[in-house]
Amino acid sequence: MAKRKGFTLVELVMIIVILGILAAVAIPKYYNLQSQAQTAAEKGVVGGVRAGIHTYFVQNRAWPSSLDSASTGSCSKSNPCFGTVLSQGGVASDWTKNSSTRYMGPVGGNYSYNSSDGAFTEL
Repeated sequence: MAKRKGFTLVELVMIIVILGILAAVAIPKYYNLQSQAQTAAEKGVVGGVRAGIHTYFVQNRAWPSSLDSASTGSCSKSNPCFGTVLSQGGVASDWTKNSSTRYMGPVGGNYSYNSSDGAFTEL
């Protein structure tokens, strides 16, 4: 008699169970990935702004009086935020300028700029 090749039903069920366990472990890890990416992007912009403030200080021997000439409201290509300290022209989306020294990031972080010591801190 010829030997039959293939998997038994029990072996196939066990593979499906193992794949189900792996999926149950992996899905929660990647479920909130978009939110984590937005938070990381906001922190990246904050780091860039802080570096830009210090670069401005080194070049001009004074802290910038303001971080940009943007009007209050959402940042856009026609109203870029942080244009004074970011050499690429500033941030053109996702951020909001609440006042001359206060900004809100895309995930809701509120930041304040103090021109007397160059601090850009989260409130």
